[in-house]
Amino acid sequence: MSNHLAIATVTATLQRIIQSTIQADVSGARVTTLRPDSIGTATPTTGVNIFLYHVPMNYMWGNSAEIQRRNRRGEGAVRSRTAVDMHYMISCYGNDAELEPQRLLGSVIRTLTDYKIISRDLIHDTLEDANLDYLSNSDLSEQFAEIAFAPLNLTLDELSKVWSVFFQTPYCLSVAYKATVAMIEGEATGEAPLPVSDRQYGGTSPLAGQPQITEVISDRGRFYPIETSSTLRIRGQHLNGPDTFIRIGAIEAAPTEQSADQLLLNLATLPTDQLRAGIQSLQVVYRQAKADNGKPAPRVESNTTPFVLRPTVQHLEVGQLTGTARRGRNGTVTVESNLPMLPEQRVTLSLHEWSTNDPATYLFEASARDAIATVVDIPIKNVKPGDYLVRLHVDGAESCLEVDQDPESDTYGWYVGPRLLMV
Repeated sequence: MSNHLAIATVTATLQRIIQSTIQADVSGARVTTLRPDSIGTATPTTGVNIFLYHVPMNYMWGNSAEIQRRNRRGEGAVRSRTAVDMHYMISCYGNDAELEPQRLLGSVIRTLTDYKIISRDLIHDTLEDANLDYLSNSDLSEQFAEIAFAPLNLTLDELSKVWSVFFQTPYCLSVAYKATVAMIEGEATGEAPLPVSDRQYGGTSPLAGQPQITEVISDRGRFYPIETSSTLRIRGQHLNGPDTFIRIGAIEAAPTEQSADQLLLNLATLPTDQLRAGIQSLQVVYRQAKADNGKPAPRVESNTTPFVLRPTVQHLEVGQLTGTARRGRNGTVTVESNLPMLPEQRVTLSLHEWSTNDPATYLFEASARDAIATVVDIPIKNVKPGDYLVRLHVDGAESCLEVDQDPESDTYGWYVGPRLLMV
């Protein structure tokens, strides 16, 4: 789900997508998000204006969300959700003698044809923009439904009706697009009280002070990957109980730092042979004081919250090569991960040629395994010779690429590893 910043985040992302392409097609063009009656006064002489003119409810998604809400467990199951679409009027203006509006319109249509879906990476890039710090708390990237763009085929009559609401505003060459769908989740919880199992007088409710986790992220920030060298930041309520510890799978560890609303845990202090790549379940657990009868009280556990732990490629080796350079090479890539992989986990290897000139990309799946292992053999087929960046995917958890951090290097800021040379 997403919070109240979802609509503004969609608009900002759309603005950045279009700006990144039109400036190369029409020199000096800028993208604004003003009312159409501001075109020509508060806008550059050449550009594209994006105006959100209609936000209808999406009842199909809304009804589906209500059904999912009733079937889910935990705190999220009692929060209301509203599904909305966003209708945008995209206007192009500039020097008509040089056909700038028409050139801009073509650039916009081409761009939104390429970007029919807003990826999570595009949303992350938008939220990391220093000029958009007012959107930093947006969690649009976490909603399960992706944002999709589609053109609205408005008739001339419909288009004139839309423009008629802007009093005495000259018409600009325009096209309408719809973005669907943003799932805005409310903050109020607790639609109905829990049933009473037994009436007791005195004492406290078994849920009083129970720890609640709201999110698990990297200590570096919400959008940073979590690896075995990361420090987890666990946010919530009532996290600072007696004898507090954190459970990840079968591991129980004391937090590095703790307070009532936040815990820190350095994953580097945990044994990697007991962790697994992929989706992990995390709970906060603590033991309460002794009960009234003098016996130890049962453990109090929080809700279970998932996070994705990414593997790290430690060693690569290619062998059993056959084939030719012209038809492609076949063989086996042996990959060693720092985290054990279960037999039932899906393991894939992606190769991306380290080149800016039409790079080749490949995706291969590991052979079946019958035991937990840190080393897997992955058959490859029809790969052209070259130098490749390598990523390991375990149940969708993708290993990170290494970035050149040396400011004096010719490849500063580039992805430089891990790499595999295919001869």
